[in-house]
Amino acid sequence: MVALSDLTPEQHRLLSEQTVELASWAFGNAGTRFKVFSTPGTPRDPFEKVADAAQVHRFTGITPRVSLHIPWDETEDYAKLRAYAKDQGITLGNINSNVFQDDDYKFGSLTNSDPKLRRKAIDAHKHCIDIMGLTGSDTLKIWLGDGTNYPGQDSIDARQDRLADSLQQIYGYLSEDQKLLLEYKFFEPAFYATDVPDWGTALLHVLALGERAVVCLDTGHHAPGTNVEFIVDQLLRAGRLGAFDFNSRFYADDDLMVGAADPFQLFRIMNEIVSYGALDKDSGVNFMLDQCHQLEEKIPGEIRSAMNVQEATAKALLVDREALSAAQEAHDVLGANGVLMDAFYTDVRPLLAGLREEQGLDPDPYGAFLRSGYLEKAREERVGGTQASWGA
Repeated sequence: MVALSDLTPEQHRLLSEQTVELASWAFGNAGTRFKVFSTPGTPRDPFEKVADAAQVHRFTGITPRVSLHIPWDETEDYAKLRAYAKDQGITLGNINSNVFQDDDYKFGSLTNSDPKLRRKAIDAHKHCIDIMGLTGSDTLKIWLGDGTNYPGQDSIDARQDRLADSLQQIYGYLSEDQKLLLEYKFFEPAFYATDVPDWGTALLHVLALGERAVVCLDTGHHAPGTNVEFIVDQLLRAGRLGAFDFNSRFYADDDLMVGAADPFQLFRIMNEIVSYGALDKDSGVNFMLDQCHQLEEKIPGEIRSAMNVQEATAKALLVDREALSAAQEAHDVLGANGVLMDAFYTDVRPLLAGLREEQGLDPDPYGAFLRSGYLEKAREERVGGTQASWGA
């Protein structure tokens, strides 16, 4: 067990400055492809999503941004939404595009063989970029559901050419202070060939675009057994790791709370981040929770998730780098592994409680929120209207 006083000044700075972005859609109703479950008090519009996201930051102190998803978060006045977020103590983060829920994109969006439909998908992204100018966001995040289900259904090569051309047009529409973030996923909804299935494909496309194009790594978007921290290192070495979407998985893209299935994996990932120096706020790597709270309450789930990331980060910061390096140089296999395991098994909760108290926060964010009465008030006030949900 360690205390806040055990940290070096640099470790203290990094932990104090750590931030994690939230996703607006995490506060809507979620479920599976079989059923979306409703919960009393669920937000009905982007403003109520922002209000809920602000609660997470109010109690954890490390989630000062919330991503928007277009068209799920369309509103008539983005300047008003931006001002509302500021009043709530947070800012609007990445703008996420959606070209996977329109019937026109049944056979692809940016990779569609029909030029008119490709133009529609490109224009949808340009609309997102216009919104970025109104919200103050500097990042457009693209995840595509494009792909094929059967061999021979379409030309793999032609689809990659179309994708490259579409991305180039979108990239060219960005201003000089904006960047493009390309996310990959190895399957679903396409089952034979996803058009951006892995980090290598994503990296090749962003390298062709320019310096302001980077890759987003979603921890749930890999095949079982994938060494995610190896990918983290490779993208950092290439200078193209732009963001993390944190969640947890047992089988596929489960979108469970980060650290729920494999907290050791989360620690290993954060160990690479810390080792490379990418935890620094100026590193260019953005961390975000991309989760769907199907059964649990959304705000408490987000608070717990933010705390999980914070705990894994604190453990990674406690790795004895000198001892680890010495053991590695000596080819001391068990000794090197033991250095990592010592840090992983360290109870950092007292340390983080002390950090929160130092920042004027309750040392128990989860308990403090439950005692605040916010959930009960939201359930009473948010009656009528249409609840936000996955896909709306």
